[in-house]
Amino acid sequence: MEKERIFANSLIDFIQNSPSQFHAAREIGRVLEEKGFKKLNMEDKWNLEKEGKYYCVKNSSAVVAFVIGKGDVEEYGFKIIGAHTDAPTFRIKPNPEITVENRYLKLNTEVYGGPIFSTWFDRPLSIAGRVAIKTDNPLNPREELVDLKKPVVIIPNLAIHMNRDVNKGVDINPQTDTLPLVSMLNEGFEKDNHLLKAVAENIGVNAEDVIDFDLFLYSTDKGSIIGLNEEFISCPKLDDLAMVHAGLYGITDGIAGNATNVLACFDNEEVGSTTKQGAASPFLRTVLERIVLSLGKDKEDYFRALSNSFMISADMAHALHPNFTNKNDLTNKPFINGGPVIKIAANQAYTTDSMSAAVFEGICRRVNVPVQRFVNRSDQKGGSTIGPISTTQLDIPSVDIGNPILSMHSIRELGGVLDHYYAYSAFKGFYEV
Repeated sequence: MEKERIFANSLIDFIQNSPSQFHAAREIGRVLEEKGFKKLNMEDKWNLEKEGKYYCVKNSSAVVAFVIGKGDVEEYGFKIIGAHTDAPTFRIKPNPEITVENRYLKLNTEVYGGPIFSTWFDRPLSIAGRVAIKTDNPLNPREELVDLKKPVVIIPNLAIHMNRDVNKGVDINPQTDTLPLVSMLNEGFEKDNHLLKAVAENIGVNAEDVIDFDLFLYSTDKGSIIGLNEEFISCPKLDDLAMVHAGLYGITDGIAGNATNVLACFDNEEVGSTTKQGAASPFLRTVLERIVLSLGKDKEDYFRALSNSFMISADMAHALHPNFTNKNDLTNKPFINGGPVIKIAANQAYTTDSMSAAVFEGICRRVNVPVQRFVNRSDQKGGSTIGPISTTQLDIPSVDIGNPILSMHSIRELGGVLDHYYAYSAFKGFYEV
């Protein structure tokens, strides 16, 4: 399992360098440029070449990368893998500083996505995201990414002596119970705009020039490979940066054929995707059409290309939990390190149908990757992902897949070392088929 462990450690480093979706997009861009991809600006005219490697960014948090195929795009279409850069967390509100009894300073936050609240308590946390800096042109503020890196906040638990029913399960109020402690106050401490000043100092600007921010909490505990046989990956944000990472190296390592290979990493999946950088936006559709037009084709050729395309919607799946085996379907029980999971739902919460499932399984068989299937229990509603949302913008055959993990949406999730390499192999094989 040496190559699998090396690749798993590469994932852990990738996630460590991606404390927010903005940093994830930057890290994606860094890897792409190391692999010879050229960045395109959405406002520029594109001049693309056959077998050229390109990428573009929306909102500094979503990325579409592509490799132009050797064949005519209208004949061979697009091979697309979709994933997302964001993860459940807490977002810092404007005017966030709250004093308690003139002794404590805490921050006002709101929930982003669907985190498991209890897993965020008593963890060393930091703050990352982006800030908008004042410029001479009010229509074009300057953007800076910020990462305080060191642990600066914590959400302390209430002692069991003051909450005797804590181990029986308690309601957690996100407005009162999960506000992070940032510092102690004293006479010499300037509590006003303390966070803003710390952020400004971190990026080397004056606090007065910071107009606004998109800042989020994250765990500073780095992921690790664990287990008696080092078979597990314990790490934050496996959902969905593991699929981003596997797709990223799939498209950079894969040898392009006649089709045009595409990797779409959207933002805001955890909150519905209905943003300009989300899967419900025209972002991917626009990029695909511009590819066709830049190659000297017309709108008719674009529609023909879509009819010859296929998409893999890649988002993590639920493994069978060893302590809660009754939570899975009776006959479809994915296991960690059992291979990628094809996700199926009669209510079309996933895009998979028998034909698209057959396509993905066929690809996996070609590269000796095992495949599993997930279906929700019939008495339990499951989640959804970018697949059905993306197909509202593009009527392309699609399959929803993901690697099996435990503790999904916990501050730290658990996946498999073998599974991550399986996903990479399947994605690379998809791009090369």
